[in-house]
Amino acid sequence: MNVIDLLLRLLSFKSITPDNGGSLEFIEKYMDGYEATYVNKEGVKNLFLTKKFGEGSHLCFAGHVDIVPAGEGWDTNPFVPVIKDGNIYARGTQDMKSGVACFMEACREVEEFDGRLSILLTSDEEGDAEFGTVIMLEYLKEIGMLPDFCVVAEPTCETVFGDAIKIGRRGSINGYLSIKGKQGHAAYPEKAINPVHQIAPILSDIAGVNLDNGDDDFAPSQMVITDIRGGMEVTNVTPASLKLMFNVRNSTKTTQEDIASHIDSSFGDLDYSLRLTQGSYPFVTKRDSKIVQKLSSSIQNITGLETKLSTAGGTSDARFMGAFGIDVVEFGVINDTIHAPNERTSIDEVEGLYRVFRDMIQRFNDI
Repeated sequence: MNVIDLLLRLLSFKSITPDNGGSLEFIEKYMDGYEATYVNKEGVKNLFLTKKFGEGSHLCFAGHVDIVPAGEGWDTNPFVPVIKDGNIYARGTQDMKSGVACFMEACREVEEFDGRLSILLTSDEEGDAEFGTVIMLEYLKEIGMLPDFCVVAEPTCETVFGDAIKIGRRGSINGYLSIKGKQGHAAYPEKAINPVHQIAPILSDIAGVNLDNGDDDFAPSQMVITDIRGGMEVTNVTPASLKLMFNVRNSTKTTQEDIASHIDSSFGDLDYSLRLTQGSYPFVTKRDSKIVQKLSSSIQNITGLETKLSTAGGTSDARFMGAFGIDVVEFGVINDTIHAPNERTSIDEVEGLYRVFRDMIQRFNDI
């Protein structure tokens, strides 16, 4: 089958996180000639396929077969792919079975390569990701088979196919702030300590504030207030406490310690407590890395575009690759309908992505 037939087959698997829906077993059989290893934990299946062609670099393609629930508002059955006006409609078309189909077909056709090719797939990317890619990477480290380079085929393009790849991602730090006051009657504010009044003049020091200046790779780390609440939803009682939540998508220039220090300098002697958690850490692959240069060159060869190197957006499993010291980039189709009703991607994009991956593999070891 060709890459479009393969994508239609993958889309027919109802693989809602963490269930792979039988897709991994199909992929194992389809990738005949590749050695298969499963590392499974807590109901999550992870598949690693590899084939050694020569003594050169180990190039890995990675992604996930799990998808988010369909939700409401679809014009067609989200698990029965439909082709209409040059587009393929189904849950997972953009995020990210198109990418999986493209690198599968590109790797399957390889006859010569100076090194090792591999494919890493998980069914736990859209969930908590605790037992997915990171578990497989831990295993590969144990057996001495971590990739040198990796392409994660997440949808990265913005307006036209080929316009952006991701060379890194920001981290994500969540903050939970509580200010303690003294409840009282609204008619006697002098007898109470109102935490809403206390925080009002401070908000301008924290809401939307940039914690660093960013750099060539990252936008500034900004403190984004996501929730403020306090009181009893009445008009005659001042609140005893106030709770505030925020998120910082941080670059490599800002840490949890920096955030705690900024809060402390802003809140002074107020009776407050702060808890910080970090769901992911920032990483960046150098612009002169072989994987960045080769992928960018192949995109230009196939599309004629000089692609943008980006670190924008949320998180992906590429963060785990970065944490293990692997030079990683992300590249896939346009991402304008991910997680939405009537998710779709175009046949032209899928065929273009397949050609980019095939071109990159063929040229990867060229000087």
